Amino acid sequence: MACRRAIVAAVLFLCLPMAFPQTAVPPLPATPKQPVVDEYHGVKVTDEYRWLEDGASPQVAAWTEAEDRHARAVLDQIPSHDSAYQFLKKLHSERSPSYFDLESRNGIVFAMNSRPDKQQALLVTLNSLEDPASAHVVLDPGQLDSTNSTAIQFFVPSPDGSKVAVSLASGGTEAGTVRIYDVATGRALPDVLPRVTAIGGGSVAWSADGTALYYTRYPHEGEKPPADMNFYEQLYLHKLGTPESYDTYVLGKDLPRIAEIVLSQSKDGQHLLATVENGDGGQYEHFLLDKGKWTQITQFADEISAVFLGDADLFLLSRDHAPRGKILKLSLSAPQLKDAKTLIPESEAVIQDFQFSLSGGQPSFLTTANRLYVTELIGGPTEIRIFDLAGHDLGTVPAEPVSTITQIVALQGDNILFGNESYLDPHAWFVFDVATGKTASTALKETSPVSFADIEVSRETAISKDGTRVPLNILRRKGTKLDGQNPAMLTGYGGFDLSQTPEFSVSLRPWLDAGGVFAFANLRGGAEFGEDWHKNGRGVHKQNVFDDFIACAEHLIQAGYTNPAKLGIQGGSNGGLLMGAVLTQRPDLFRAVVSVAGLYDMLRSETTQNGQYNTTEYGSVKDPEQFKALYAYSPYHHVRDGVKYPAILFVVGANDPRVDPWHSRKMVARLQAANASPHPILFVSFSNAGHGGIGSSADQRAAMGAYMFSFMYDQLGVKWVEPAMAK
Repeated sequence: MACRRAIVAAVLFLCLPMAFPQTAVPPLPATPKQPVVDEYHGVKVTDEYRWLEDGASPQVAAWTEAEDRHARAVLDQIPSHDSAYQFLKKLHSERSPSYFDLESRNGIVFAMNSRPDKQQALLVTLNSLEDPASAHVVLDPGQLDSTNSTAIQFFVPSPDGSKVAVSLASGGTEAGTVRIYDVATGRALPDVLPRVTAIGGGSVAWSADGTALYYTRYPHEGEKPPADMNFYEQLYLHKLGTPESYDTYVLGKDLPRIAEIVLSQSKDGQHLLATVENGDGGQYEHFLLDKGKWTQITQFADEISAVFLGDADLFLLSRDHAPRGKILKLSLSAPQLKDAKTLIPESEAVIQDFQFSLSGGQPSFLTTANRLYVTELIGGPTEIRIFDLAGHDLGTVPAEPVSTITQIVALQGDNILFGNESYLDPHAWFVFDVATGKTASTALKETSPVSFADIEVSRETAISKDGTRVPLNILRRKGTKLDGQNPAMLTGYGGFDLSQTPEFSVSLRPWLDAGGVFAFANLRGGAEFGEDWHKNGRGVHKQNVFDDFIACAEHLIQAGYTNPAKLGIQGGSNGGLLMGAVLTQRPDLFRAVVSVAGLYDMLRSETTQNGQYNTTEYGSVKDPEQFKALYAYSPYHHVRDGVKYPAILFVVGANDPRVDPWHSRKMVARLQAANASPHPILFVSFSNAGHGGIGSSADQRAAMGAYMFSFMYDQLGVKWVEPAMAK
């Protein structure tokens, strides 16, 4: 789940035409062309900027520094830049604490806690859901690293809640080392497990008695050639108190090179489940450990995308002849897939397989003593549906309308705790009481320093090139005139079976106050309408995603929201690929583009380590038909000399292990050489930051946001409006 787990949520901080002396801006560096010719299936392809792929080259470092210096000088002098930066700093310092990735063990609730006085989120335990002030800090990563670049990747408490395994990574590299901490004292035990995570993710699980730890392990020095060090993930067993060199191999030698493993346990700790994904394309197989014996219960071809361990049964989410998902039930004592029975048949709603968060993928359904709770996706928004263990539909859990269920946590009996947020209301945690059928809010809720009471959300439909209906969620102030003159921002993702679900972002308030419209597109490639929706936007069908996005942009124009001179677009990671594709295919349709950590050279992408994990989603140039599809849209190869391109801001983290910054370097060089418009093409590189800013400090994140904010305001001619903050 290398790309799926840390997707850039490039929530755009969206400032006045530039008015500054050009002499104050350092010039762009010279970018020589050094052609290299490759041949793919009889097709010769020239790459003039291959030399920019070498990140270790002094020449490339000097070029990057010069581009970055030029871009920052341009952006720093935009009149609204300082206002945007100070606003984002104020948001951080005055925001309410937030709690996410909750886990319950032996009556103890563990949570990640992000708060304004800390640069990175803390790991805490909560004595009460109604008294967050009593939170006990187990680990503050800021005390481990004076640069504030070390972050908690994930944590897993022991069955009795007395210890917790924590994966830590620094500088956005995502190369994680696991340490064990005593929960009561916060003291680190001597156990250290290196290389548990890398670009293919990682995971740990405890033995039933809490004396040992199962963990994913990447090759150590000397075990594999350098090119293979971030592949061949396997499972090992570590007994607490013993040297790591004593650890024993458990599983994985026969798995694919790009296998990605996630572990989960039954409530009693007696059963261990290993979910294995074949790269990032959404193909899974599952292995069960019971009484020291491993049994493979599914294979990639079975189309079982998630498995949850109940008390006596396995619950399997199947997409076999059911693209929206059906749930099967299988006995833990005899886990043969052929014996599985359909518990919940496919319906119009899509059953989600995983929810992705800081701590990785968590199944979006769970069992309690007498209930099965299932998260369903309805074209974008989500809800929780309740079933008894015989599969009878008992209705839905009351939640905010048009909202997102972020996580479900089992409490005592059949009650659950769940996270919920919408476009208009910030994230909060609620308890559902099965006896009363009512939902009650807890004290674990974020507050907004600005009100969204005057904002409305309309859900509209764009018609794509092939007639497909594409949902579009549009935010605007009530009473906004549809006269075609509003500045508008459009964002999308469209890939890896991930959906654009409602998300609250206070940083959109200045844009909306300035009369701006913000739109979220539910493109193919995601999971909004099931696996068919995903498959029709992946591999050789990737062009559908770009057609969908273009259709959404055209809808905003035809419906009177905006016009091409007032339309900006933004996206990150796979959404950055989307930006590159649509700006090269329809440069006339957009005035400004912000692209964060994007992929642009799709013929060379799989030469990177994470690019090899991505081949099951995008395809490979080694296959003739897949090469043809990749070459047909690869943004880098479709930049044309003499075309008038929109203004573009490229943003990267220098330590990004998921999308190598050379993608952006090459795309910037090619566009700067080809562009016939007066609009700027800028490149900003953030040091000590990873994918989309992962691992960066709060100050650096504010700086990144301020650049994106002010660039969009500047290019779209929007006046900065300072929001009224709550006292």
